[in-house]
Amino acid sequence: MPGMMEAKVVVVTGAGRGIGAAIAKLMARHGARVVVNDVGASLGGEGGDQTPAEEVVGEIRKNGGEAVASYDSVAEFASAGKIIQCALDNFGRVDCVVNNAGILRDVIFHKMTEQDWDVVVTVMLKGAFNCSRHAADHFRRQESGCFVHMTSTSGLIGAMGQANYSAAKLGIVALSTSIAIDMQRFNVRSNCIAPVAWTRMTASIPPKDPAAKKRIEQRMQVTPEYNAPLAVFLASDAAKDVTAQVFSVRKNELFLMSQSRPLRGVHRAEGWTPQTCAEHMLPALKSWFVPLQKTADVFSWDSI
Repeated sequence: MPGMMEAKVVVVTGAGRGIGAAIAKLMARHGARVVVNDVGASLGGEGGDQTPAEEVVGEIRKNGGEAVASYDSVAEFASAGKIIQCALDNFGRVDCVVNNAGILRDVIFHKMTEQDWDVVVTVMLKGAFNCSRHAADHFRRQESGCFVHMTSTSGLIGAMGQANYSAAKLGIVALSTSIAIDMQRFNVRSNCIAPVAWTRMTASIPPKDPAAKKRIEQRMQVTPEYNAPLAVFLASDAAKDVTAQVFSVRKNELFLMSQSRPLRGVHRAEGWTPQTCAEHMLPALKSWFVPLQKTADVFSWDSI
């Protein structure tokens, strides 16, 4: 229903392109006043350009919505504070932060450099902390607010050549859960979405074989806009009882993802030795082992 975000103020990071832009626009169409944050960097995090954020703001205003641009980086704590302050300066409050900003430095693990690791983890995981931490002070005082964090099946399941990206994305799930636990008393919610869409990020990953090429051709039909409705719902009062959850979106499919819980256990009254681990624990639990899989193995069908 139109107006689900009426009178709310939303900050969307990485909102100049792709999924972030789609979320910002739909938030505005549902009545939110939006801070469109984007430094306009390259896919690898270099450079800056104000044009992407300005274009999204212009489109929102053209359609009758309210939006302002923010060009500050999520990667530095003080800079991230300016993003939240932008919402306060322009709209007087902040009700939701969508942590969407991200970069890629894909490389096979044994060739990954320290810089490849640091820059991705800093932008994505530390960036999510930075923005969330600054917003948390205001959420606590007003006793309301919510976070929507973009995770990835690369972290939830696995992917090749993305150790830095996967680690950051799975770390975001733990961050979200901790926020949900710590801030529940203040009526603050925190959830994650693992989106699927054809964006400049996915377009940068070359096909390694005919099967991968076919998946890419299908993925190109899945535009960023498919991910926005769930984000708007999670930010709205309609989701007041939804927190600490992880969802995935694949075109017209929505999934609730599992989270780590005990699968099966064994015990020995006298305790364990390395030998009894091999002789008792291994055969008892081996059939329950989670197979080594990549996202494409688990989601083996085309998005519907």
